[in-house]
Amino acid sequence: MFRIEKDTLGQKEIPSDALYGIHALRAKENFPGNSLFPLEWFMAVGVIKLACYKTYRAFRNAATEKLGKCLPFKNISDDILNAMIIAAEEVSAGKHFDQFIVPAIQGGAGTSINMNINEIIANVALLTTGHKCGQYNFIDPLENANIYQSTNDVIPTALTVAVMRILQELENHINDLRLKVEEHERKNRDNLRPGFTQMEEAVPSSYGLLFSTYNEALSRDWWRVSKCNERIKLVNLGGGAIGTGLSLPRFFIMGVVPELRNLTGLPLAQSENMSDATSNLDKWVEIHATLKAHAVNLEKISADLRLLSSDIARNRFLTLPERQVGSSIMPGKINPVICEFIISAVHKIYSNDVLVSSLCGQGTLELNAYLPVIGCTVIESINLLISCNTALLKNLFEGLKINEKSGYKALITSPSITTALTPHIGYHKSAELATFMRDEKVSIFDANVILKLIDQSKLESILKPGNLLKLGFSLDDL
Repeated sequence: MFRIEKDTLGQKEIPSDALYGIHALRAKENFPGNSLFPLEWFMAVGVIKLACYKTYRAFRNAATEKLGKCLPFKNISDDILNAMIIAAEEVSAGKHFDQFIVPAIQGGAGTSINMNINEIIANVALLTTGHKCGQYNFIDPLENANIYQSTNDVIPTALTVAVMRILQELENHINDLRLKVEEHERKNRDNLRPGFTQMEEAVPSSYGLLFSTYNEALSRDWWRVSKCNERIKLVNLGGGAIGTGLSLPRFFIMGVVPELRNLTGLPLAQSENMSDATSNLDKWVEIHATLKAHAVNLEKISADLRLLSSDIARNRFLTLPERQVGSSIMPGKINPVICEFIISAVHKIYSNDVLVSSLCGQGTLELNAYLPVIGCTVIESINLLISCNTALLKNLFEGLKINEKSGYKALITSPSITTALTPHIGYHKSAELATFMRDEKVSIFDANVILKLIDQSKLESILKPGNLLKLGFSLDDL
């Protein structure tokens, strides 16, 4: 069964029970593909609509009281308004997402997004008030559901709400991972291992120091992400098509963002220059750069751990949790799949960063037509980072084992450890000791027994973790 809907271009058949309408169907036909629009953004549009309807009701009531009669135009009855509020609440809860048929990759600056949701709200409201879908003479997607709104202020503001919400989730996941890394740092503070520069053994280090570098990097990431909401909090809701508020009542313009702030609990504020907030999208470039910085740190951590646990390393300094069979032909093979997942995901984020930057620069005069792809890309990157943090925490750092004996053996047999002796016996004698260790493949203790370059008890004292890892030396150490 079908119903007929009309627009200025003609008419189309719509499934009779569909909550979407002709505008959404045209978009689906015009933009072939199955790129999925983010649920988070869909839900945020519902919240924006809810704020608009509640602000409209306050405006209508105030205007009616002042005039002593109903508004002469755009007067929406309480029955219709209440039904639209119910519909908007359902959208804000993620309901009816199956009726959102517009793909993520689209043209039109978000008009299709706005219209699809207007149609859903109008049709849900029609059903609530005892009518059939498509009977727009009772509740219209444009006249009613879109009251005092423009795509150009609703959709970008909804993106801000969606991103603020999931940034909080990302922030929490980063901190959870950081705490687990900090736990490894504390447990392995005195567990020695060689430090490496340019993939060559350099000077003594410890597992605790290694994990401390990850802890510091994640702490910076947590701090940067926690500041993101401050960078994106200014919105253009109430600005209309280009931020000038043309054809909108001033009462509505002034009241809609405070209403949205009350509904969401987010630190939103109306931009003092809504034309700027409409035409310039550089805030998304800035935010995505923060996401990229976090991605870089996750790649570094994952690449390090993959290397230290690999067969290529002479000593397996640590063991990754075994998560799945690694080969269909080689029995018993286990691959570092979590590290590979992280590295794959962050490289997608790097490519997303180029996309966000280039499309934000494609804005023309009063509007950027590419907001839908920009927004979907930002949300995708945040969700990828949430997945990365979850995978590292649950599937890698929980179950990660440090091979203490392997690390210590590698250190005392590495010629690089003789660097610790240069303040005591000088460079040349230390080099003699290092050469002997390398040629004879013996530990520093065994080499010194033969060469007798330093008192053995003094050597043992120098090579204690507390002395190897402290910052520099004092005259009392000599």
